[in-house]
Amino acid sequence: MNANAIVQKLWRLCTVLRKDGITYQQYVTELTYLLFLKMMAERNRETGSLPKGMRWADIVAANGLAKLEHYRKILVTLSATTTRLGKDDALILPPGGSVTPDESNRYANAQPLPDLVQKIFDGASTFLREPQNLTALVTAIDELDWFSEERDQFGDIYEGLLQKNAEETKRGAGQYFTPRVLIELLVRLMQPKPGEAIQDPAAGTGGFLIAADRYMRARTDDYLNLGERERDFQKRQAIRGMENVPGTLRLLLMNLYLHDIDSDHIDLGDTLSDKGKGLGRADLILTNPPFGPAGGATTRDDLSVTASVASYQLPFVEHCIRALQPGGRAAIVVPDNVLFEDGRGRQLRQMMMDWCDLHTILRLPTGIFYAQGVKTNVIFLTRGRAQIGNTKSVWIYDLRALMPKFGKTAPLMDVHFKDFEQAFGTDPYGAKRGKDEGEAGRWRMFKREEIARRSDNLDITWLREAEEEAEERLTEPDDIAAAILGHLQAATLEIETLMGELGDEFPEVAG
Repeated sequence: MNANAIVQKLWRLCTVLRKDGITYQQYVTELTYLLFLKMMAERNRETGSLPKGMRWADIVAANGLAKLEHYRKILVTLSATTTRLGKDDALILPPGGSVTPDESNRYANAQPLPDLVQKIFDGASTFLREPQNLTALVTAIDELDWFSEERDQFGDIYEGLLQKNAEETKRGAGQYFTPRVLIELLVRLMQPKPGEAIQDPAAGTGGFLIAADRYMRARTDDYLNLGERERDFQKRQAIRGMENVPGTLRLLLMNLYLHDIDSDHIDLGDTLSDKGKGLGRADLILTNPPFGPAGGATTRDDLSVTASVASYQLPFVEHCIRALQPGGRAAIVVPDNVLFEDGRGRQLRQMMMDWCDLHTILRLPTGIFYAQGVKTNVIFLTRGRAQIGNTKSVWIYDLRALMPKFGKTAPLMDVHFKDFEQAFGTDPYGAKRGKDEGEAGRWRMFKREEIARRSDNLDITWLREAEEEAEERLTEPDDIAAAILGHLQAATLEIETLMGELGDEFPEVAG
């Protein structure tokens, strides 16, 4: 049974569990706990990581209500920060950490749970109420022939489940799911290399980080022959990310574990707070930051240009600019307002074009993000050695105009990026360009002086199509709803921009 077949089998179980009041998101979370326990058993990593009596075989052996009760006990025990690994069982320190003299020997050699276990089971609890539903899940997972194919099949299965979840829960999925085809395109163009620090400051479930690691493993002949120091860097130091939603961080950690990435630099936190500074400098940034209102201005004292901006997208771009090492490169997904917003937006673009070589902008088609109907782009930039005059020209590829309205019935595929990839060239720093196609084509170059005459507005279009005509071709209710949501979100962003500008000039308006 291949990975796709296993995903389909596991996903069909979700339909059964809906009778237990379980949502798609809860189902994937439940599978995360069970798959982790199963993997620890399959990879012989239970000893030193999980207490005796709280391992996969113990869940399989229990029956009926006892199975559900034991599973609940496992989750409670593994989620307790005071749980210790004793010689024969799990020990939970009492309040204050004090123990009686009779207990002292039991606790003397006890060790804390491994960091990965603590993070994955932090706050864990089961959504299951019926014992037979847990039995169905455990039986399905236990009976599958997991190792019939290559070793990373678990990772493929898990990513497949995440994608299924995104497809079924469109309104909320976009906060942590970027289409695989776009992720792989950006990784191919940016060409990550062993020895580089690779960062995603809005990591979600880790799509960019995992794809970058996979790219390096597949295309570096001597990857497996790296020295001990280099191997340790790749495993524990190279991959770096931050995620602000605890439930999504759990999915991220599980995804990294299944892809054999054990990074010391994956944290729960707000990148736009001081904790974001801890991500450090990067040689490569690949990210799709959140869009929309952030619920307040950033608390980072180093994001000076976007200090008073109360939306996510502008401060995240400033973070990326500042986090890049000189010579470092980035591919960042941004909404249209980053390209045209005045005031702080214009100051940010000036900073970006001074500090970096903003060599390419890809105008993305509509309908490719499940939650965000807002029009999006990818900006490609390289951090300069100095902080002035790095951008000489900007190449723009319009993949939005005269394109299908992508959605459930018309998925985005690799073939749609073929011409752009050829125009971009084989150099990740944008040094090799395809020929300017002029006003009749999709690929054009604009000199820095031309952009300055446009008040540094980078929202440049030349191919025309009435958006209403494109939307008239939509047939699926989900796609129609996404289009309507996109218009509402775009209007919201414009209102927020106006309020921000008024707030800069008239603080009482913002207060």
